[in-house]
Amino acid sequence: MNAVKIGIIGGSGLYKMEAFTDVEELHLNTPFGSPSDAILVGTLEGMRVAFLARHGRSHKFLPSELPYRANIYALKSLGVEYIISASAVGSLKEEVKPLDLVVPDQFIDRTYQRTATFFGDGVVAHIGFGHPFCSHLSKILGQAIASLNLPDIDYHLSGTYVCMEGPAFSTKAESNLYRSWGGTIIGMTNLTEAKLAREAEIAYTTLALVTDYDCWHPDHDHVTVEMVIQNLHKNAVNAQKVIQETVRRLKDHLPSSEAHSALKYAILTPLNHIPQERLQQLELFLKKYL
Repeated sequence: MNAVKIGIIGGSGLYKMEAFTDVEELHLNTPFGSPSDAILVGTLEGMRVAFLARHGRSHKFLPSELPYRANIYALKSLGVEYIISASAVGSLKEEVKPLDLVVPDQFIDRTYQRTATFFGDGVVAHIGFGHPFCSHLSKILGQAIASLNLPDIDYHLSGTYVCMEGPAFSTKAESNLYRSWGGTIIGMTNLTEAKLAREAEIAYTTLALVTDYDCWHPDHDHVTVEMVIQNLHKNAVNAQKVIQETVRRLKDHLPSSEAHSALKYAILTPLNHIPQERLQQLELFLKKYL
């Protein structure tokens, strides 16, 4: 199979890409276990693109249970260099309304139960993560959104994504705390993906789809699954349009990204001191530096 340069990770409500043609279903294993589901490789806007349903097509994984490392490793093994990640989120700001689209540019990490690195166990690496999203890829995503003129949908091309552990939604006190920190949206998955994608030297951006005002809003004082699901279905339609337009634009211009050389100065352990077993596990990421 030819290398697949673009990967799409579909979040809650987005379990497939309707516009895919010539679809292959790949069941991959990795040194970090199996991905969330089979990876669907199809043609979109003339490009071969990989799609992975983050929670599985039957939505069977909690955010804390997701095989994040296997997901990113599997996409990397196919040749993916760019990931567009769609994610359902709550809003922490009045002006960011349900059904709005957000392309965030920062994260705050509130997770505590998950492994967010490929390294450790005999090999030490510290990636730069001051700018956690690929600005070039995010810009193209933003241009795609703007060009579509989606009816009754506003969009925001910056913002801070607060990544919480879940699976319960926030308390009102927590929600107000995150607002005081300058949070724009809140979700449960993307930060872990973004860290691992950076370690895998994959450019990463997020299309955040707002389903609700978290629980801080006086007129919307609690989040219900019913409310979220209703908006997920509406969001999924818009997400597919945006992703398809983004891929169309990427077809003619795959941007350079700092992420593509993220490990160049990040590995502190001399490569000849890395245990052989770990070297084999990480060869996919390290081979160009060996």
